[in-house]
Amino acid sequence: QVQLVESGGGLVQAGDSLRLSCAPSGRTEGNYNMGWFRQAPGNEHEFVAMIGWSGGVRYNEDIVKGRFTISRGNAKNTVYLQMNSLKPEDTAVYYCAASIWQTIKRDEYRFWGQGTQVTVSS
Repeated sequence: QVQLVESGGGLVQAGDSLRLSCAPSGRTEGNYNMGWFRQAPGNEHEFVAMIGWSGGVRYNEDIVKGRFTISRGNAKNTVYLQMNSLKPEDTAVYYCAASIWQTIKRDEYRFWGQGTQVTVSS
């Protein structure tokens, strides 16, 4: 079982930036497509961004609107989400996940982290 750990969340003001990190814990094998999702209390679980193991990216433009960038680190299956121009509506728990498929569908991701809280004040 691949274990994922998110970090980098926090409390910021509107217009600020955060860089979320996701890293596997323990040994991992193979290459995964990595995704970021988010969920605010009482709201639906939303797809945010995905990066394929070969580097292709996909964003939920309804959320990202040109503000976020997903990227891979040098360490195997590590992934980042650079979030700029944050808005109060970005407030949510952000989760990273790993899939063997290039997908934006939540149910097709095999492994999940515990989430990191992002709070954006106005």
